Amino acid sequence: MTSRYVGRFAPSPTGELHFGSLVAAVASYADAKSRNGSWLLRIDDIDQPRSVGGSSDSIIATLKAFGFQWDGPIRWQSEREHHYQTAIANLRNQSLAYPCRCSRRQIEKTARRGVEGLVYPGTCREWNGAGAEQVAIRMLTKNVQITATDRITGDIAQNLEADIGDFIIFRADGITAYQLAVVVDDFLDNVTHVVRGADLVLSTPRQIYLQNRLNYPIPQYAHVPLVRDAEGAKVSKRDDAHPIDQGEPLSALQAAWQFLKQPPMPEPIENLERFWTHAAKTWRIEALRDTDTQCSAEKIA
Repeated sequence: MTSRYVGRFAPSPTGELHFGSLVAAVASYADAKSRNGSWLLRIDDIDQPRSVGGSSDSIIATLKAFGFQWDGPIRWQSEREHHYQTAIANLRNQSLAYPCRCSRRQIEKTARRGVEGLVYPGTCREWNGAGAEQVAIRMLTKNVQITATDRITGDIAQNLEADIGDFIIFRADGITAYQLAVVVDDFLDNVTHVVRGADLVLSTPRQIYLQNRLNYPIPQYAHVPLVRDAEGAKVSKRDDAHPIDQGEPLSALQAAWQFLKQPPMPEPIENLERFWTHAAKTWRIEALRDTDTQCSAEKIA
């Protein structure tokens, strides 16, 4: 890649794209194109048990129907396992990660609640893994504050040891954990800017911590507001709710643009090329700062 800006969109193949996915895709694509940057498509399919058959093809077809054009070939997490294992070995060789045999039930008995789930109490920190066949690998955290600067939400600060605890980077079922995989992926793809949904904002300090320990560059992050249903729950691919209609791409794109608090499109926007040309010229991520943007999926279905 020759551009200084490299963005990406990385959906998981757990169902069809919905309006919330479209909002994140529009934001990341418009941000990249407004900076004359590259935009990559990665399918985050490392967690095969959660993948839904045919959804990768459906996601790709929907993005094409909406006028998204990615640079280079599609990336697939499932083809990168050896890169993840190399990173994990690197961390273990530095005594920055360790095996863990604790079950969820065991952890629940002693762990306290942190900012995102239970804080692992460090039970296996001194265990050497001897005699165990299936174990998880946890990242050793320290009593230091990690601060992530977000282009939308501002600074995100966590003391990982106190707020999160030693977190899993490789699961006991043999699957690389999201936190490790996404960090390696962004490094391999030279990603400089990550624009994604606010449901991942609490993951960012963990990812920066991993990037620091692996000597990776740290991208700039921006987390766009979530689309919520009428009950206030995040719209998700897994609930099969509110898929977007490939037959009405301009209508859905303009609804996403409005949700993102962007300047109104001039009338008429008669085709996708005109929409994206205007989006690249007028995109302002600053419009999302200091907002509590939500949108009922019922209103845009």
